Amino acid sequence: MKLKPLADRVLVKTDKLESKTAGGIIIPDTAQEKTQTAIVVAIGDDKEKIKVTVGQKVMYDKYAGTQVKIDGEDHLIVKGTDIIAVIE
Repeated sequence: MKLKPLADRVLVKTDKLESKTAGGIIIPDTAQEKTQTAIVVAIGDDKEKIKVTVGQKVMYDKYAGTQVKIDGEDHLIVKGTDIIAVIE
């Protein structure tokens, strides 16, 4: 499935958390804190408001966006203003 965000929206693929500690203890998904980092997959057509490009690793607001599943993988559609940092 192909998804193209509109206006100032950005489609990002959320990072997966490590489910095992260094000591070998497995942590269930329900006990893990959600990560707020992701990779930009696609951007909307409002280039003046969107300050990121495809492929960049970004940090976004904790409760931002709409969750979607694309080909079985978790993605998030967020507003350009909900992206708070680019990770270099």
